[in-house]
Amino acid sequence: MTADKNATPAITVTTLDHLRLTGVVEAFERRGDGELVEALAEELDRAEIVAPEAAPADLVTMHSRCRFASSSGEEREVTLVYPGEEDVAQGRISIVTPVGSALLGLRVGQTISFAGADGHSRALTLKAVTWQPEAEGVDVGRPGRS
Repeated sequence: MTADKNATPAITVTTLDHLRLTGVVEAFERRGDGELVEALAEELDRAEIVAPEAAPADLVTMHSRCRFASSSGEEREVTLVYPGEEDVAQGRISIVTPVGSALLGLRVGQTISFAGADGHSRALTLKAVTWQPEAEGVDVGRPGRS
């Protein structure tokens, strides 16, 4: 998908999230599922990397709870989680989904365009980060932890 400057805002990822998510990408690639993490790999490649303690409180990091609006105007509140921790009923979405990869590294007010699971162009705008582990001084980011 071709995106304009407004569709690919600058993103920030913490050093710990970058390290752990690089491992997720590599694991998917090793088992032959690299296409499932292609968008995530691209986001990691373009991200500015910061120490966890330098993460702004309005930044979506792993295990952050956030609220966003879709291009249709629908609002959702979700928690961004690692593969295997997802639970749609509880609003826990995996980082390897198109929405999950799009949310990573956004700050409140930013809008991003991305290809949905069906290949069609989608957009979302981050409205709020209602909980972030770095702002709370906790590390719940290890894959497999809830």
